Formats: sequence, C-alpha cells, structure tokens
Amino acid sequence: MLVIIFVATLLLFASPLIIGFIGMLAPAFAWIPALNMHQPSFLGWQQLSTWPDLSHSIGLTLLSGLGSTTLALWWCYLILRRYWLSTQWQQIERLLAPLLAFPHVAFVLGFGLMFSSTGWLARIWHHLGLADSFYPTLIHDRYGLGLLLVLAIKETPFLLLMSMSILKQLNIKQFYNASVSLGYDHQQTWRMVIVPLWLPKLRLAIFAVAGYGLAVVDIALIIGPTHPSTLSMLIWQWFTDADLTQLPRAAAGALLLLIIVLLCFGLLRCIEWWLLSHSAAWQYSGPIKTLTLHSRNISKTSAIATLFSYGLLLLPLIMLPILALWSFALRWRFPDLLPSRYSVRFWYQQFEPLQQLISNSITLALISSLSALIMAIICLEYRQKHHRGIPTILIAIPMVAPQLSLLFGMQIAVSFIAGQSFWLWVSWSHWLYVFPYIYLTLDGPWRSYDQRLDQTARSLGLSGWQTWWRVKFPQLKPVLLLAFAVGCSVSLAQYLPTQMLGAGRVPTLTTEAVTLASGQDRRVSAIYGLLQGLLPLVFFTLAMVFARRKTSHTQTTKVIL
Repeated sequence: MLVIIFVATLLLFASPLIIGFIGMLAPAFAWIPALNMHQPSFLGWQQLSTWPDLSHSIGLTLLSGLGSTTLALWWCYLILRRYWLSTQWQQIERLLAPLLAFPHVAFVLGFGLMFSSTGWLARIWHHLGLADSFYPTLIHDRYGLGLLLVLAIKETPFLLLMSMSILKQLNIKQFYNASVSLGYDHQQTWRMVIVPLWLPKLRLAIFAVAGYGLAVVDIALIIGPTHPSTLSMLIWQWFTDADLTQLPRAAAGALLLLIIVLLCFGLLRCIEWWLLSHSAAWQYSGPIKTLTLHSRNISKTSAIATLFSYGLLLLPLIMLPILALWSFALRWRFPDLLPSRYSVRFWYQQFEPLQQLISNSITLALISSLSALIMAIICLEYRQKHHRGIPTILIAIPMVAPQLSLLFGMQIAVSFIAGQSFWLWVSWSHWLYVFPYIYLTLDGPWRSYDQRLDQTARSLGLSGWQTWWRVKFPQLKPVLLLAFAVGCSVSLAQYLPTQMLGAGRVPTLTTEAVTLASGQDRRVSAIYGLLQGLLPLVFFTLAMVFARRKTSHTQTTKVIL
C-alpha cells in the first residue's frame, strides 16, 4: 500500500511539472493547433523582441528580484549575528510563526495604506512640517524600490527560519567558543568562521527567495512599477489579453522569464563560489585587532540594532491594526491622523460576498493541506522503510521555479481537457505548492525520530499501525499540526494558481483582495486584506493550542504476552 501511494504521489507531483514545461514550450514556438497554428515558428519571439521597453522591464525585474534577495539575506545575517546565542533569540523565534503566516497580499495592502502619498506616514510627515516634495514615493515608483523593500521585509523571516535548523545542525556555539579563544571578536567570528559554513547550506532558500522575487505578480499588481512594469507583469497582461493570437508572445515571455531565473541562480552560485572557494584568503587571515569602543558607544549601537531588528520583524504585524482602522473608517480626511467618523457600513455591504469567499478559501486550504499532509507522511514512512524517497531537487522545483512559467503551461494543457472541473484543477495546483512546504517541514523531525521506540513497541506485540498511532504520532503531533498550518497558510496565499487554473470561477479572498486593490474603495480593500491576514493566523493559533493541549487521562497499552 505504501508503494502504491508513494508512486501516485510522485506522479501527481512530477506530472504537472512536465506538463507545465511542455505546455509553455509549444506555444512559445507558435504551435497551438486549437488556434490553427500547426507549424512551429518564432512568431512569439519576434513579437516579444519588438515590444517597447522590454529591456527596461527586464532591468526592473533584476533590480527588484536580486536586490530584494540581497537585502533580505543581509538583514537575516545582521539579526542572526546580533541575537543568536543570546537570551533574546527565543523572542525572535516566537515571532517567526506569525510573520510567516501573514500573507504577502495582506502585508502589501497595509503597506500601501501606510506609505502611499495619503497614507498614515504621509499624514505624520505633514504634521511634522516636512516638505511634501521630500516624501519618499514607494507605491508604483518607477524604479520598483517599494516592491524591492516589501519583498525583502517579507522574505527575511523565511531566511531566518531556514537558518535556524542550519545553525542548530552546525553546533555554532562550539565554533564560536573556539574562535573567541583564538582571539576573534564577535563580528570576525561570524564573518570569517560562521558565514562560510552557513551560506552554502542556505543556498536552496536563497534560490527560493530569488525565484519568487524575480517572478512575483500579485505584489507587483498592487505596488509595483507600471510604466514600464516588470517582466512578470507584462507576461500576465499578455496572458489575460482577449486576443488569443497573442498567446505565443506570452508563452515566449514566460520561457524568457524562466531562462532569466535560471541564469540568476547560476550567477548567485558563482558569487558564492568566488567568495567562499576561489577568493577565500579573507577566511584565513586570522583575527584582526580592532580599537575598543567606549562602553557608551557600544550600548548606543546595541540599542539601535535592537530597535532596527524588532522594527523590521514587527512591521508586517503592524499592518493588521492599520487595515482594521481603515475598514471601520467612514470619513478620514487628509492630513488627519485618525478618522473623524467610524462605521460598520462597509462590513455589512461585503457580508454576503465574504461568506462565499471565506468558504472557498478555507475549503481549498483544507483539501490541499490535508491531502498533502497525508501524502507527505506516507512518502516519509516509505523513505524510512525502503531508504528511497522523492529527490530534494524535484520537491524544490515548485518553490524556486517562476509560478507564471509553470502555471502557463499547465493552463494551456488543461484547456485541452473537456469539462468544467475548475475546482479540481485549482485544488491540484494548490496541492502542488503546498506539498513541498509540508514535506520539508516534516523532513527534519522524521530524520531525527528515534526508531528504537518503534522497535521496542513492536517487540511488545503492537502491530505496525498501533505502533505508529500510539508511539510515533504522539511524539510528532506538534510538528504535524505545525505542518498542516503551514500548508493552509501557503494555500490561502495563492493568487496565480487560483486565477489561472480556475479561470476566475473559483474566487477566494486573495484573488478578490488583489482585484480590489487596483482602484476600489480603500475601506473595502482593507476589509479583504484584514481577513486574508487573519485566516492564516487562526490556523497557526489552533495548531499551537492543539499541540500544547494535554490529554486528561493517560492511555495505557495492554500487551498479552
């Protein structure tokens, strides 16, 4: 039974990747029989090359994608260097779960309400008497700096979470104590000893952050540059064009985006090799004597670092009260700091459509997460028993590959299948992106589980199923609940899979929030953003409550010898 389900999971996971690539490759070379395009050609590439400002769009894509990745990695390093091995790290660790649960779209909606030209920060700026001409423009700015900043802020907690398991595995405390005894100070120890060990193991997470930043669509729709826009935005506009003869250009753009992402991965790998392997003299130059700072300067620098770190990590959560305030604001004139009148009118107006949207969102999250959790458990059990599992590189493809490129091909392939099974295709696409996160969340605990517990239980007469349910499940229950909550949060945040595979017929909170953010009433957008941000937090809270809840009685196992 394990073998059958393992093979079925492998097929379900690998088939969309193959279908997606073929479905993107064929239209990219103008082979679409349904549109009477029976002869492959370079029509799409010709249309793509003649598009005005294409080079500017590619430049914006590289700036926002690679810039946000570099900034997030730098912030991650600074926070780790400041708090790892300190008593304050536990506080940082407790913040990571709600930060990761908070969806990108909800954060961006709050970010827009705070940093727009009439947002809360602009109101404070005006009351301070500062000139409006010096106010920073971060919403739809021509260089995409707002998009870069948002991506960096949201991806920093993800890199911190990935770094936690790496640093624990490396036993950093032992390296740190040895380096200090050899004369290295705190900063030199991190830069010259820990970074060369930490950075290579973080490679997959860095690729995931870079891949997302280079191909992001939903965030770019809300705050990204518009004239010109990023390459992913251009492809999305071409894909949604009513003129189907433009599909070859959209497919060629999707393939170009995939090539750019792969080249960027190669560039990042070359930079890592150059710094850590080729030009590595800085790692062996020994401790460098530095001037001792005055204690007052040290305390001042420490206070600034603490304020910056907590401000960076708490900024996404600050968006929740901003969204809540806007959702109840009836009249809020500029430059008033607070609304002059409050009302629940907009909540009443949106009550009926919200019921259907919340129902769709939760249903998709439960279906995709529960099925992914069960299949991940079976795959890990199969690997533990037969020492063969799903290759890590295959699991990582949905995390690092551009969603637009992969889903474009899947949507083209699905269009050839008769029927209106939109819920099936959307659930499948959500499962494709939920499964890797659940699998990787469970991978570490499954490897570290002491199998001698199972052997002891079996020797006492328990069957395989009884051993798993009575011995293994209680040990892994907290991480299973956490993995389920992670899967639900990933599903609730999906925009492109829902839009492209559902053809607009499976609306969710995320799809409506992005749509309303482009020009509707801010108060309505705030309602959708607030609910979209609260739902994942609800799942994480429930997971923590159930994980910590203790049973009122102790179950005993009776064994007949």
